[in-house]
Amino acid sequence: MTSPSAPADPTSSPVWEDLVTTALLGTDRRTPQGSAPGREAPAALLDAAALETVRRRAGLRPARAARRPEPAPEDPRPPLPPRAARRLGLLLADRPGTGGGSRRGTAPDLMELLPQWLAAANEHGYAAPPEALPALLDAARGRTDLRPAALAFAGKRALWLARLNADWRFALRSTPGGGTALPDLDDEERIRLLWQEGLFAERVALLASIRSRRPAAARELLAATWPTERAEDRLMFLDSLRVELGDEDEPFLEQALSDRSRNVRSTAAELLSALPGSALAARMAVRAGACVAIDRTRQAPTIVVEAPHECDAGMERDGVVPKAPAGRGERSWWFGQLVEAAPLATWAGRLGGRTPREILALPVTDDWRGELHAAWCRAAVRQRDAVWSRALLGVPSAPEAGGPGAVSLAERARLLGTLEADARAEWVAGFIATHGLSEAFQLLGVCAVPWSGPLGRAVVDALNIARDAGSYPWSFSGVMGLAERCLDPAEASRLDGLMAVPEEAEDASPGAGGYWAEAFQRLVTTLRLRAAMAEELARA
Repeated sequence: MTSPSAPADPTSSPVWEDLVTTALLGTDRRTPQGSAPGREAPAALLDAAALETVRRRAGLRPARAARRPEPAPEDPRPPLPPRAARRLGLLLADRPGTGGGSRRGTAPDLMELLPQWLAAANEHGYAAPPEALPALLDAARGRTDLRPAALAFAGKRALWLARLNADWRFALRSTPGGGTALPDLDDEERIRLLWQEGLFAERVALLASIRSRRPAAARELLAATWPTERAEDRLMFLDSLRVELGDEDEPFLEQALSDRSRNVRSTAAELLSALPGSALAARMAVRAGACVAIDRTRQAPTIVVEAPHECDAGMERDGVVPKAPAGRGERSWWFGQLVEAAPLATWAGRLGGRTPREILALPVTDDWRGELHAAWCRAAVRQRDAVWSRALLGVPSAPEAGGPGAVSLAERARLLGTLEADARAEWVAGFIATHGLSEAFQLLGVCAVPWSGPLGRAVVDALNIARDAGSYPWSFSGVMGLAERCLDPAEASRLDGLMAVPEEAEDASPGAGGYWAEAFQRLVTTLRLRAAMAEELARA
């Protein structure tokens, strides 16, 4: 089978070169061959160029045809129910740039519902309709947050398409191993061969796959080639040990503390400090404990801090970074790292058998309180200690709701991430009930979806209070957008009374009532749409 070769380059022809020269000089100065000077010369030049182009193309010789691509792989998963398939088409058609204006009015933001739809479709185990794959890949290309769910839903056919279209190559990069099929975990010979000869992405995917199911086997595989790996590769491979991290990993990680790369040493130290029973954790407990003590000579027991005066070689080996950031004192920098890496169980014995709440209530001398409590915050997050996290968060209804140690919203959000979903939602609901929504956006982002009943009601009540107060509705657009995606659809019936335009007080923002009504109408419409989407996917 043959096909035409690429068009020959007409510039190699002397006739063509003459025509180009004439065009550059102008037909007033040079007349095309076979044409009389005058008004007809420009048209004659163009006719001659067209004729020469056709002549060159007509003389092409056939070339060998390109190899036909292999057929797309089959997808054995069940197809989407027809109504769900139609809904997917509507969601994908709402991509940015396909709409009319910037203001959506009461219409739901369909593109923002696509991640939730994809997660639900993947839970049901449906296959993506083949005709929807190009639009799905285009959507994932523009939004990195969509990629994991979109590629899981699209399946192997998306990778097949990605190999044929450079615009979709991100799918190969986003898929572990670039879409290469990983060997069976019992096929030791294929695993050894891929680990020794595979591409870097294939090796990372292989290690992650084994680690998630056979942690010890993954560690042994890595240890076998560790001395010969590049520093940047060692760092990436070491990071895979975060999954299923356990005491059995300590000898390997302890060895990595002597690595040539500072980044590798730092990561090994971080992983070891997350193992409260490790030798590194014990060394850090001794160092941190030497810096913190109880002074019982005062009227009330008080914590005194004596920060380290130097960062010795042993501290550096255990992951303490010696150079402080700009504007930070060296001693406080070293002290914070020691406390962060020390097991939190250290402090009960060191500080008189007190509970975390009692420890945090103690006064601290010489303005060390903020540094000490901030380090305990980081330790609670690293060690996933819910008891310390609750103590550091404090009571959500307290003034400022900053807690004894959570001095920023980001720290509160990280501490909340260590709690169970119900406890997390309960604390955030209490915070909103007391402090409103002005600082709640980041905290709501760590809560499980759909929001629990108490949390959802707290958000709706706070929005209603802001509406009745005549506040600027656009100040709450972020929370309203979260509510559209996270509020339980069953709450829609409670919102019917909020869709009317309220009477505006004299001191209210002009037009605020109309905007609030529009926002609540969009919220209710979106919640009902989410309920319909769930019902469509549930119908097999």
